[in-house]
This record gives sequence, structure tokens and C-alpha cells, in this order.
Amino acid sequence: MARIAFIGLGNMGSGMAANLAKCGHDVHAFDVSEEALAKAEQSGCLRAESAEHAVSEAEAIITMLPAGKHVSEVYRNSVFGKAPTTAILIDCSTIDVGTAREIAAEAQAQNYPMVDAPVSGGIAAADAGTLTFMVGGVEEAFKRAELLLEIMGKAVIHAGGTGAGQAAKICNNMLLGASMVATCETFVLAQKLGLDPQTFFDIASQASGQNWSMTSYCPVPGVGPETPADRDYEGGFAAALMLKDLRLAMEAAESVNGYVPMGSHAEELYARFADRGGAAKDFSAIIKMIDDSWKMPEKGDT
Repeated sequence: MARIAFIGLGNMGSGMAANLAKCGHDVHAFDVSEEALAKAEQSGCLRAESAEHAVSEAEAIITMLPAGKHVSEVYRNSVFGKAPTTAILIDCSTIDVGTAREIAAEAQAQNYPMVDAPVSGGIAAADAGTLTFMVGGVEEAFKRAELLLEIMGKAVIHAGGTGAGQAAKICNNMLLGASMVATCETFVLAQKLGLDPQTFFDIASQASGQNWSMTSYCPVPGVGPETPADRDYEGGFAAALMLKDLRLAMEAAESVNGYVPMGSHAEELYARFADRGGAAKDFSAIIKMIDDSWKMPEKGDT
């Protein structure tokens, strides 16, 4: 069993760290939140007093942090020069490709093997150990990381060199965001044209319009398998996080002169939805903004 430092115990990181501990690994966990640390202890992790303390004797270091600036800060201030160079560094955060490559280059310069390994699947998958990992890095580092990632996921895919994991994640989520918007507006139109939502689901889920947002994550309550739509759009993948990923995709597209009109429009719509009070709701709740029979209040309205 390995000694693992796990830094970042939010909604995703807490379940991931718990699954590593459940498999018998020696998980030294750290987060700035006392509540998150207490939850980690209850799930079998060992409390670290600081990130530096967590990494000091680690064989593997896993980070799950909100944004690129946090990843840069943790690795530069608390990992490089503090952790053994024999440790494999695994960043599971979703951040911009540029920062991922920059930090990996700094790791390499200091003789640390590192991969970027963002995830897909959401909180339920993190808790259940059924995430999908998209991994960027050299083959040797990937093979080392894979042994731990397999404990936390159902699929671990080597996307390519450094930064490829982040590129795969933001491209996937741009497709997801755009397809969810299209799915929502289609259900709204179908209903306005007099089609029963369940009947339309039964047809489209077996026809050429079938897509994951419809068949696995339907935005209409009571239609298809259970989804956040059946819980008033609570839980799941917050619209604010979808907006974050869409903005990362737009930044990436601009950096390579990519033409992404559907992704750009999805970002615009999610920004509007978040601004009108939908940020904490599941991203499928954007159907409420698309359906003009249910208006979200404008920002500042009561």
C-alpha cells in the first residue's frame, strides 16, 4: 500500500480520497476547510496539518483544486522541494491547458514525474469510484498514476502528452454543454408543439437525435432515468462549474484560433443563466431559462 498525500477535499476530492483509504492506502489529507478535514477523517484518511506536512514523505501526491491559480500555488509553495522527487504527482483539477503544461514543465525540471488527470462523472461517481480519468503525460508517469486512478474510476484513458488530459476534458465538456442546451430547447419545442415529453423521449432516444444529455441525464422531471431534474435540479454538476469549463474551452479555442460557435453560444447562455440565479443548480436546469413559460428572476429582482 502507498503513502498518498491528497490535497483538496471538496465535493469531488472527498469521495476520491475516501476510496483510496477504503482500499488500504495510507492517505494523508489536507484542505483549508475544517469541515472537509473532519469528513476525511471519518472516511479513513489521516489529517495533515498542512499541505507541506501531507507531502513530506509521500509516494504519490494527488490534488483536486478549484482553478489553475490554486494548482500553481500548491505545487510551487507546498510540493516542489518539499516532497520526495520519487513521488508521482497527479493533478485531477480541471484547469487551463497552459497552466497544466507550465506546472508539469516545472515538475520535470525538478525531477518530479507528473500527469494531468481531470475527471468526468460528477459527485456520485467520485463517491462510487466510477469516474473517468483523462490523463496527459509521458507513458512512464501514466503507468504509475494508473494504478491509483483505477481505484477511483471505471475508466483511465491516456489522452497523450502533457496537457492532453485537460484538453480532452474541456473539449468533452464543451460538447456536453452545447448538447444539453440543444436537448433542453428541443424538449421545450416538442411540448409546445403538443408532444408528450415521455413520448418524445421514447421516440428520440431510439432515433438519430439520441444523445447522452437526453437518455442518461434528461432535463425533464419524470422522464428517463432518475436525474437531478427529479430533485428540483439539486446536486449533480453545478451550472457554475459548466460555465467554468466552457470558459476554459473558449480560452483554449482562442489560443489555437479555433472556430467554436456552438460552444461560444453555450457559454453565453450559461453565463446568463448563472447571472439570473441558476449558478448553484444542476446544469440541466438551464431548461428553465429556455422555457419562456417559466422565467428565472432577473438579477436584483425579488
